Amino acid sequence: MTKVLIITNYYPPESGAASNRIHHLASGLSKNEYQVEVLTPLPNYPRGEIFEGFRGKFHSKAVEDGVTVHRLWIYASNSKNKILRLIAMLSYSFSLLWFILFHAIPKVVIIQSPPLLVAFTALQALRFGKRTRILNVSDLWPIAGRELGALKEGLGYSMLERIERSNYSNADLVLGQSQEILDHVSGLFPKKQTKLYRNYPEIAAPESQLHNPSGAIKVVYAGLLGVAQGIHKLCQNLDYSNIELHLYGNGAERKAIEEFIATNPDAPVFYHGELTRQELHAELNSYDLAIIPLRNRIYGSVPSKIFEFSKLGLPLLYFGGGEGEKIITDNKLGWVAEAGNYNALNEVISSLKPEELNVDARKRIMTTAKNNFDFQAQLSDLISTLKQMFQ
Repeated sequence: MTKVLIITNYYPPESGAASNRIHHLASGLSKNEYQVEVLTPLPNYPRGEIFEGFRGKFHSKAVEDGVTVHRLWIYASNSKNKILRLIAMLSYSFSLLWFILFHAIPKVVIIQSPPLLVAFTALQALRFGKRTRILNVSDLWPIAGRELGALKEGLGYSMLERIERSNYSNADLVLGQSQEILDHVSGLFPKKQTKLYRNYPEIAAPESQLHNPSGAIKVVYAGLLGVAQGIHKLCQNLDYSNIELHLYGNGAERKAIEEFIATNPDAPVFYHGELTRQELHAELNSYDLAIIPLRNRIYGSVPSKIFEFSKLGLPLLYFGGGEGEKIITDNKLGWVAEAGNYNALNEVISSLKPEELNVDARKRIMTTAKNNFDFQAQLSDLISTLKQMFQ
């Protein structure tokens, strides 16, 4: 049985796309005769504090869903202060080094990036011992940070670019969740082996509760309430003439959103808090349309909600540009509006017709997602690639 170690910054019980992506990968490999271990920080995301039940620990070990999970100490923080964020990353990097130095490490290691610094630490520490190092890239940093306005070009940015290039250079295989990521890596290292590995979820499609819309269109957003998603600005700019907006999740903008709701009681905006993934999927079936926004078009980023919500049969309204827009259009999953253009977004919303959101439309979307976003088929393809590398 081949042993595999996965190094990641996010893992359940943390919520979010990154956590779900790695959990599905680890669980999927485990069910296909791989002995999988996961290295991850003590759970703290997105709250920025260690979850209850894990506090006061330096190293926690548990077997979950057939996967051995090692959770390591981290200085937890969700502060916008760059120094505190750096300290948090460095603290996990030090814990990672400790684990690598004093534990037996498998010959196959999958390393999640970003964070760049954590990936860099792992790749450098695992250079010896004839290991196969696979870099799983979900976003292009520092490019994404610059496009979000979180980073500015200068000495620090140049250092991050060097770390990024070093990471690609030292990986034996680069997995990318978008074609744009692979194009970027191939542009820097034309001979580097790359593979598209999208964030397809493994979830059961709902068998009931599909419905036809009536009255105001119920629009739902469920996910991280962070700067990149721009939900607070979305609340401020939507035309609510024929819609309601329902929000689920947590993140940096939660308080601002709650303040908006409190100061705009006539706006049909409702915040329902944070639910488990299973609870959320049950709730989502009662809505007519899911909106997937990005505050700015981010090169290389494809929101995983596209694949998750389409598998639930939800018509999608995409407001983020880039490769995600093409996926929505090519697969006829819903509508797109120009990223950052709220007038265009409101025009699309005003043009929606109830029959475009009915049961038949939802079933068609569900079928398309089942056929085109198949987690097991993608995993089998990845396993074939791994076997070829080990021969």
